[in-house]
Amino acid sequence: MIYIIMGVSGCGKSTLGAFLSEKLGWHLHEGDDFHPQENVDKMANSIPLTDQDRYPWLLNLHKVIERERNSGGDALITCSALKSQYRQILLYGAEALASSSSSSSSSSSSSSSSCPDHSASPCTSADVFFLFLHGDYDLIEQRIESRTGHYMKADLLRSQFDTLQSPLVGEENVLPLNIRRNLSDMAMEVEEHLTSITRKHRRAEMTSN
Repeated sequence: MIYIIMGVSGCGKSTLGAFLSEKLGWHLHEGDDFHPQENVDKMANSIPLTDQDRYPWLLNLHKVIERERNSGGDALITCSALKSQYRQILLYGAEALASSSSSSSSSSSSSSSSCPDHSASPCTSADVFFLFLHGDYDLIEQRIESRTGHYMKADLLRSQFDTLQSPLVGEENVLPLNIRRNLSDMAMEVEEHLTSITRKHRRAEMTSN
């Protein structure tokens, strides 16, 4: 199972990730560590990232996800994953990017190994879920202003909220988590979710056998 902890900067992705990593014994991959230096420099200078800036970063994280899935391991990954398209790239890599480009040019493409239509409702992967940390602007702004040692500044937060396309329960594999709750409560909900998913997988395996 892979949990991608998503949300705008300052919502607590790294904090929850570290807490869950300790509690579950899962490896944590910090998404910020996979940004090219050019992206880090732009954010440090309060310049919002464009789609073109983010694509190489998202493709790098897709490789991490695929490596973990192929090894059969469980892992946590932090990534803002602000747009639906970004989340599809995390799941399907370059195929999602190609599908998105072809849709925008009104041409069609298909692949047996990828989601067949990224222009419709988002496609999902049974063993990858998004933990969506959400909260109001003022609270997250206060958190960013109080933290130290991070290149992302509070003046970029508005651009992140403007970019954010919140994942919808039922359309994407997502568990929404309100950041006003404490870490223990959020972790407990994640553990309950994990138990539920594990049971579903076991029932599916029994039925197929």
